[in-house]
Amino acid sequence: MKQELKYLLYLPQGYDKNADRAWPLVLFLHGSGERGADLGVVKKHGPPKLVSQGKHFPFILVSPQCPADQSWDPTTLNGLLDDVQAKYHVDPDRVYLTGLSMGGFGAWDLARSYPHKFAAIAPICGGGDPQFVKNIAHIPAWVFHGEDDPVVPIRRSEEMVDALKKAGDREVKFTHYPKVGHDSWVKAYDDPELYQWLLSHKREHTGKEGEK
Repeated sequence: MKQELKYLLYLPQGYDKNADRAWPLVLFLHGSGERGADLGVVKKHGPPKLVSQGKHFPFILVSPQCPADQSWDPTTLNGLLDDVQAKYHVDPDRVYLTGLSMGGFGAWDLARSYPHKFAAIAPICGGGDPQFVKNIAHIPAWVFHGEDDPVVPIRRSEEMVDALKKAGDREVKFTHYPKVGHDSWVKAYDDPELYQWLLSHKREHTGKEGEK
C-alpha cells in the first residue's frame, strides 16, 4: 500500500525562496515509536528534537512520519525527496541520509535502493542485508551503535560495516558506544562532528545517477 507521508520541514537561517542559492538537505528517518498521524511525536528524538529546542542547522531538514503499523518504504521516500527537491532550493549533490532504529534499517534500505542519490549516510542502531552493500560501496558511511543494545544487537551494524569494507568502501566509520543501550542516537545526534562530517561530502558522480 502506497504511503502518503507528512513531514516536518526545517529551513536554515538565510534560506530565501527567491534566491538561487542551493542548500544541503538531510533526510531523517525516525524509529518505530514515532509512527502514526501526529507529526509532533517526530520531534521526540534526533535532529527534529534539537530544532524544537532552538538548534540551528546549516541545511534543510526533512523529517517524514511513517504511518502506524508500517515501515519505511524506499519508493515512497524517494518520491518525497523528489517532491521536496522540486519545491525547495536543494543542492542535489549534497543530500544526506540518517535514521535511528527502524529508521536506521530504513536508511540502509533506501540507500541501497537509490544508491546514487546520497552524498553520505549515517545509520544509527539499525541494520540491513550485507549482500547488497556492494551497491553502496561508493557512499561514505558513518555507523553508530550502543554496545549493550538489547533491541537491535550491535552485530547488525557490525555486519554492514564489515561488508562495506570488504566491498571496497573508501570511507566507513563505526562508532560503538560502551555501556550504551538502544538509545545510541542521543550521543550520535548531540555530536556536532556528525553534521560537519555529513556536510563535508558531495555526491560521487558515476554516470549512473538514474539507476535504482
